[in-house]
Amino acid sequence: MKALTLPLLFSLSVLAFPKHKGNVTDACTQIAHSVSSLSDVYFPLNPLDILLYTKDISHWASSSSAPAACSVEPGSAEDVGIILQILGSTRTPFAVKGGGHASNPNFSSTTGVQIAMYRFSEVVYDAVENTATIGMGLIWDDVYAVLADYGVNVLGGRVTGVGVAGFTLGGGYSWKTNQYGLTVDTVTAFELVKPDGCVANVTQASDPDLFFALKGGLNNYGIVTQITLQTFPQTQVWGGLITYTAGHIPAVLNATQTFSSNVTDPKAAIITTANFLLGEAGITQILFYDGPTPPAGIFDQFLAIPAFTKDISTRDFLSLVKSSPSNATAGIRGLFNSAPLAQLSPTLLDAILNETTFWGAQLSSHSGLFISYDIEPFRQDILSHSTLPSAYPPTRSTTYLPLNLYYAWTSESSDGQFHDAIKQSVDHITKVALAEGQAGVDTAPVYPNYAVYDTPLERLYGDNLPKMRCIKARVDPHNVMGLAGGFKL
Repeated sequence: MKALTLPLLFSLSVLAFPKHKGNVTDACTQIAHSVSSLSDVYFPLNPLDILLYTKDISHWASSSSAPAACSVEPGSAEDVGIILQILGSTRTPFAVKGGGHASNPNFSSTTGVQIAMYRFSEVVYDAVENTATIGMGLIWDDVYAVLADYGVNVLGGRVTGVGVAGFTLGGGYSWKTNQYGLTVDTVTAFELVKPDGCVANVTQASDPDLFFALKGGLNNYGIVTQITLQTFPQTQVWGGLITYTAGHIPAVLNATQTFSSNVTDPKAAIITTANFLLGEAGITQILFYDGPTPPAGIFDQFLAIPAFTKDISTRDFLSLVKSSPSNATAGIRGLFNSAPLAQLSPTLLDAILNETTFWGAQLSSHSGLFISYDIEPFRQDILSHSTLPSAYPPTRSTTYLPLNLYYAWTSESSDGQFHDAIKQSVDHITKVALAEGQAGVDTAPVYPNYAVYDTPLERLYGDNLPKMRCIKARVDPHNVMGLAGGFKL
């Protein structure tokens, strides 16, 4: 398709961008006077705006929220273009929030202009092309609900509450990843508002370099307003959540090791999470099979272990996603970090459990509420499903498992302790993996959506980084997107 363009609102002399930063409130007012009636600007001191403003700046982790000078809900790609031109010309800091699930502070929040993408909320299914075009203001729960009526699905988040935007632009590991690859491997088009205000439909045919860069390159190239994904048939699925108490943890870890080593059915997947909550270690276990009934033997080892709670059944896909307790800690402070692993082993699983109990006990006296380690085994061939390059992962020759650490706490004064601890824990797990022969995990690609805020760009993108920077210079020569938070090129 031919790229769409938006007539420039500003002269070339303005687009030279002054080096000084203009008044943020003035930028808010200018946006309010320039956008169409499809969009709105909200101010924190206006009683009529306060509820919508608060919604716009709020995040799943409260530590990811910031008091913006104003919030903007654009209602069209063209208005996003107007907003970006004003922000660029005034050099005003801003942030873009999709679902608001980012845990890194100031990545999708700002004290400048908060852009909230809620109004990009359509899901349009194309039965001829077998695609779905999805607005970037949605969470995956909403997408699954719409597509269920058509008997199809896309590769999206595995637990409830995850936003479409950041998840997709960071790569995307799905319940269907063993079958079809990462979410970025199934993208056919991005509707991108470039920093100069132009709106483009970016595909492999229209701009292969930019298409490559958007697949894992996060928010460095403009604001994506919608994506088009391949769809796949969706039947009922089997699975749900099991919880186990401390005494059964060794058996669960053994079952996890067996599953990771022996199960080859691409429709089967698990997440084993070691938790420390209320002074006790435990396991939350999600089982998934992409069909109404799993073959005998795949999950028997898990099912034979005495459970504290068990919610396993044949159900619709959305029901399984909602069975996870991922929203239980919504609204408190939190942070992710990740240690890529080449494989699971008994030694490594024991080390992960030890980290859970050690840091759980250490941090509980500093307002620590929940310490968890998500163990996510995937098949070794998941990166072979696409022949097209992507910014993430930078290499497809080796598959690394994206271990996710999540710490949640209540006191802002404890932020530094939790940030330090979650980094120390990743360092220790990496050392254990290296000691048992997992060469290269200390330089392996880190999944951008789990990576802590100061992860070096080289660890995210490896040898792709020079190419990504060249594309960035072409698309955003004035570094407008550098005014937003995130991993910046």
